[in-house]
Amino acid sequence: MRIRFCDETGFAFGWIVEEFLQRCSHALVVDGRVWLIDPLEADGVEERVRASGEPAGVIQLLDRHNRDCAAFAERFGVTHHSVPREPVAGAPFTFLPVRDGRTWKEVALWWPEERVLACGDAVGTVPELRVGGEPLALHPVLRLAPPRSLGTVEPRHVLSGHGEGLHGDHAAAAVREALRTARRRLPRAWWQGLRATIRNRGR
Repeated sequence: MRIRFCDETGFAFGWIVEEFLQRCSHALVVDGRVWLIDPLEADGVEERVRASGEPAGVIQLLDRHNRDCAAFAERFGVTHHSVPREPVAGAPFTFLPVRDGRTWKEVALWWPEERVLACGDAVGTVPELRVGGEPLALHPVLRLAPPRSLGTVEPRHVLSGHGEGLHGDHAAAAVREALRTARRRLPRAWWQGLRATIRNRGR
């Protein structure tokens, strides 16, 4: 797959697939150990991970986001944590509930020391999701019942499973705006998402 690396910080990096909805994965580096978040296989990723530190674990934030989590966990000989609710041993992360339905279970990762909020499908920055000039958008289905847990933290870095992340003092404000305007912008978001899906299928 064609990818490019993104979301480069001193403690993290991401890689994004140049495709519809731009699937994005991340690696968080904590004390020389690397935690993979919803990883996708791609050229150069394994080498980049190993160069960053010792693989520590794979975290899957969304139950239907299997991606290549199991394959990475097996290759590196680490545990595959699927939608964890409790803190993971050896990691400085906590997990915020996003959705706990029969067909959709999702959590968001919060790393308080670095103020990192990592999400799977909950929020995204791709144009297909954003409306009204918003820098960050909730998944169209979540606009019906916004996950208020995301508003309990003040991130400086918001990492998404779809699109590049947001970094800086404006990141927390973008999350609050996405939650505050979710329902008001819902009809436009659903219509825009439908049009984008139809266009993509016609390619």
